[in-house]
Amino acid sequence: MNLLKNTILWPKISESLSSVLPVTGIVLFLFCTIVPVPAEMFLTFIIGAVLLIFGMGLFTLGAETAMTPMGEYVGSKMTKSKSLWVLIPVSLFVGTMITVSEPDLQVLSTQIDAIPAATLIWSVAVGVGLLLVVAMLRILFKIKLKYLLLALYGIVFILVAFVPRVFVPIAFDSGGVTTGPMTVPFIMALGVGVASIRSDGKGSDSFGLVALCSVGPILAVMILGILNDVNTVNPSDSAFEIANGSRDIIMMFLSKIPHYAWEVAIAIGPIVIFFLVFRALSGGLGTKGLGKILVGVAYTYIGLVAFLVGVNVGFMPVGRHLGMELAGSSVRWAIVPLGMVMGYFIVAAEPAVHILTKQVESVTSGTVPGKALSLSLSLGVAVSIGIAMVRVLTGISLLWIIIPGYVIALVLSFIVPDIFSSVAFDSGGVASGPMTATFLLPFAIGACTAVGGNVIEDAFGLVALVAMTPLIAIQILGLVYKRKYNKRMAEEAAQVADTPEIIETNIPSDDDIIDL
Repeated sequence: MNLLKNTILWPKISESLSSVLPVTGIVLFLFCTIVPVPAEMFLTFIIGAVLLIFGMGLFTLGAETAMTPMGEYVGSKMTKSKSLWVLIPVSLFVGTMITVSEPDLQVLSTQIDAIPAATLIWSVAVGVGLLLVVAMLRILFKIKLKYLLLALYGIVFILVAFVPRVFVPIAFDSGGVTTGPMTVPFIMALGVGVASIRSDGKGSDSFGLVALCSVGPILAVMILGILNDVNTVNPSDSAFEIANGSRDIIMMFLSKIPHYAWEVAIAIGPIVIFFLVFRALSGGLGTKGLGKILVGVAYTYIGLVAFLVGVNVGFMPVGRHLGMELAGSSVRWAIVPLGMVMGYFIVAAEPAVHILTKQVESVTSGTVPGKALSLSLSLGVAVSIGIAMVRVLTGISLLWIIIPGYVIALVLSFIVPDIFSSVAFDSGGVASGPMTATFLLPFAIGACTAVGGNVIEDAFGLVALVAMTPLIAIQILGLVYKRKYNKRMAEEAAQVADTPEIIETNIPSDDDIIDL
């Protein structure tokens, strides 16, 4: 342990541990009290949790060591070219290929049988690529984020009328899982590079990139649903595989390694090859920094393989089993408060949320405290999980919640300062982290199966709700800070007005609340 603490991997392991530990603790408590399980399932879950923690930590280290520098390099070279003919195709290709390797998307694709995993992944990836192009053009042409979001979500809700009902929850869930630990660092680095060429130096436009890229998958899957005209979609069967003894359990994990090793190689390979070719063509023929990036790619590869093996063998089946047992018992309504508690602690420990809060504190010079932002996110996600569990038990349509929710979020974007709207729509993407798709969604699927509900329509949509509620929570926080700011400015203006030398003073506008 002391040897591990002295390595560069330890901080990332600590982050992933803090993210996985709350759920693991709750599950182990349930195993020992309400839902006793066989020793084989208990051991399988523990091994899966260890692989998940190690894989997520190594993957995050690799993304930081390789993906972020790669994104910064490509972004800086595109910036220097100042050519739309470079910006558009490169953004489209990079956005598509980086999304293919997103672990949360890989996990979601394995939970739906009727849609081939490759079809869903590539449809979503192309959607992200196209919207990344839109996001880059928005930065260059100084288009207000709220107007663009209003137009895009307007199209989304028009398409809802034509999409088969079974595709609607999958579409909104796809938007939540694509902005994860692989995609976000890369596209944010691209955005910072492109924003730097604007003459006004408005760094706040680097926010909102994740928000726009989240809409692409929703549109892509809806179009996929219209083209396929499928009225029935079945969830995949991830029932727990019975093992006889520790030897069989170990073999269960080892047997899956070749499959996921090949899948991850196919997913990561194209983006690495593209970077090497792009680097050579753009004049970066030297080896400076290249070795470190390649080592980071190796970290990413090994971490992602370990993550997927741990999730698919030890975590998702146990999550589904736990949901089935609880919802099938006399205390089925306990899944609502239990889900809320898990949602609260998962987001509170989510590494991506900590990164976002630090970025916001930095950009706003501490005007928006990270603790207030983190608390708002945690409360918002807790509410969303509670609503998702109520849907599982009652069968309430996702549209009755998602449409009013987005209408409220979009209306608030015209009331609160722009920085809060941008951060809010970005936070929806980072809040729906790995634990949401790997445990909470299978938990909801298991519960829905136990009560005899329609799994696709009633259980799927959980990730979408997790991605939606922070939009409202953060913007409400913005309203609070706006009122506090205006009150303080009014008091200062009144004091200045009492000074004879000052004839008139102006209270700053809403846009001046945070001087970027």
